[in-house]
Amino acid sequence: MTPLSRRAFTAGALASLLVGCGGPDADRAGNEDRDGGTPPPASPVDRATGDGKALGRSVPVGLLIPAIEVDTPVIRLGLAPDGTMQVPPITADDRAGWYRHSPTPGQVGPSVIVGHVTVGTHGDGVFRHLARLRRGDRITARLENGTAAEFAVSAVQKIAKADFPADDVYGDVDRPELRLITCGGRRTGDGYVDNVIVFASMATASGR
Repeated sequence: MTPLSRRAFTAGALASLLVGCGGPDADRAGNEDRDGGTPPPASPVDRATGDGKALGRSVPVGLLIPAIEVDTPVIRLGLAPDGTMQVPPITADDRAGWYRHSPTPGQVGPSVIVGHVTVGTHGDGVFRHLARLRRGDRITARLENGTAAEFAVSAVQKIAKADFPADDVYGDVDRPELRLITCGGRRTGDGYVDNVIVFASMATASGR
């Protein structure tokens, strides 16, 4: 797997994700995928991991996080016309978004799902309580083929946007992992000063 931090997640892509958390500029974001640049290679071939067999590729359609009362549809995100990563649109019916050039949940590698902490005049976003997650909390990704991948939180970080740990978030891993990302910290005119990042590893798979 080519590390996503080196190709799909350029500095510009990260900047798009960091501002798109309900600040004034977020209204420009949509869920129409208009890839303006060369996308990264396809996700890695599934292979056995230390925790069992990785799942085959299947797009996520829902996300369940009982500890913070999240039960949301998941939309697909790609690249905006300027080559930055899209974020979910600012709507009253806020939803999380999976970056479609990352592995699907349950494949080997870091699957990336982003969401807003606030959605402009609509109020709280779907990931408004993401920072409350703790080690061991469960996250279930419902997949298009009827299966589900369950993850356990391994770490939660709140970090300044200027210090965003791109290699830790998007770099190579040898097992199925999940990254949930939103904004946090102090509110500014352009959004928020920090990011909240949840790291999780696959625990079980279920379904057909």
